[in-house]
Amino acid sequence: MSRQELPAGAGQLAEGHPEVWRAFAALGKACAEAGPLDARTRRLVKLALAVGAGSEGAVHSHVRRALAEGESPAALEQVALLGVPTLGLPASVAALTWIGDITDDED
Repeated sequence: MSRQELPAGAGQLAEGHPEVWRAFAALGKACAEAGPLDARTRRLVKLALAVGAGSEGAVHSHVRRALAEGESPAALEQVALLGVPTLGLPASVAALTWIGDITDDED
């Protein structure tokens, strides 16, 4: 993802503090390469973590990336549904709406 494609806040950080952004990007790469999970699994896990954290912006970002990588909206919605027993119905419904914010735009 280029700096021009970043959400506003992240783009501002990347432009204003490029050394911090490079370190952040390097950390993300190192974490991704630290274990045996494939790219698809990592993407779905990252979406689940964003859902669990209640971060609408991160959910939007991970949904956009997942769709660009060929993931189906149904798989992304299942991630939110898997949160019902652990996170609760309100958190999962919120996540479904955040996912829909992006997947509905794709239709």
